[in-house]
Amino acid sequence: MDNQINRNRLFIASCFALLTTAFAFGIRAGIMNDLVADMSMSDTQLGWINFMGIFGFPIATLVGGPLYNSLGPKKIGDIAFISHILGITFSILSGSFYTLFFSTFFISFGNGMVEAAYNPMIASMYTEKRAKMLNLFHVWFPGGIAIGSVLALVVANLGGGWHIKLSIMYVPAFIYFFMFRGQTFPEAPKETTMSTADNFKAILSSPLYWLMLVCMALTATTELGTQSWVERILANSGAQPLLVLALVTGIMAVGRTFAGPLIHRLNITGVLLASAVISTVAIFMMSSATGAMVYVAAILFAIGVCYFWPNMISFVAEYTPSTGALGMSLIGGVGMLGLSIFQPIIGSWIEGHRAAQAQLGLSGDALELAAGQATLANIAILPLILSVVFLGLFFYMRKQSANGEAH
Repeated sequence: MDNQINRNRLFIASCFALLTTAFAFGIRAGIMNDLVADMSMSDTQLGWINFMGIFGFPIATLVGGPLYNSLGPKKIGDIAFISHILGITFSILSGSFYTLFFSTFFISFGNGMVEAAYNPMIASMYTEKRAKMLNLFHVWFPGGIAIGSVLALVVANLGGGWHIKLSIMYVPAFIYFFMFRGQTFPEAPKETTMSTADNFKAILSSPLYWLMLVCMALTATTELGTQSWVERILANSGAQPLLVLALVTGIMAVGRTFAGPLIHRLNITGVLLASAVISTVAIFMMSSATGAMVYVAAILFAIGVCYFWPNMISFVAEYTPSTGALGMSLIGGVGMLGLSIFQPIIGSWIEGHRAAQAQLGLSGDALELAAGQATLANIAILPLILSVVFLGLFFYMRKQSANGEAH
């Protein structure tokens, strides 16, 4: 590694960039009811806002991933910052569903560029402890959602509106911008001389990579699909939704901080299998819990989804290394693409269950609670599918390892 490269400063700046991404999720989860009150939005419209708040991410990774080898992390990171500032500013100024819909795209595009720039940069800076550092980097996604959701709750309690909540995102954005100024960045990963075209060929010829792409869409929706709708789904459960979100993401941040020993003990595939099983149990619990039991189910959910995202990326880096920076970018993009597709679906699930429960005679808070719980039961099917797939993958990778075929 070039001695002029300040790895610690680049890593910390990357964490603030991811914190900006996390604030986008945490604060958006905290303004949903504000948007209903101020703009009379339906749950389906909220689903489309959430869709656009995610859809720019896979678009950015499709652009940024192939360009990483030629542009490098500095230029891709600059695009991320510009997109963040444009998105935040125009979102604050928006006054209708359509203006907010399109301005939200810029924020999510910036989020995707952050992943496209800094996942491969960190992987190339810390080749000797890749999984550990990627987990530490991704501490700041749940950590940022926890901080963002608490700040949104504080602003709400002080009487501030959703415009003020969104403006909080400026803070980490400008911090990462100034921390990156004047720094020397690493070039494309040193351990490979493969071109982007070679990376494409490796992706196309790897069934294992394609399996992980499908799984990434389901892991991302299990984790973030649940969190994106927590305020709407749990508003009448007897628990404070934003505190549930802060609890979940706070536990996730702690878990990722100390991920190293667990990964060493179970290996990446074992961690993914355990995560899927625990997530399934937790979401099913949450679909029937009320009051204090919501917090218990939330703790279990946090433990379940904690290691999904960073270890999916670590799996690609470790077991399909020939896919390069492109492979790492695309898997994150596909995760967000799957999540974005599910957003209006989840919104329509809520409305469909609400109509069905209304026909059974429920109304008011009881109706909203029943609709939210039924929606959670739908979401729980996703980690159930993952449990089966990861069980098969666990035995397959163990067989490969025994045969000396690490990759």
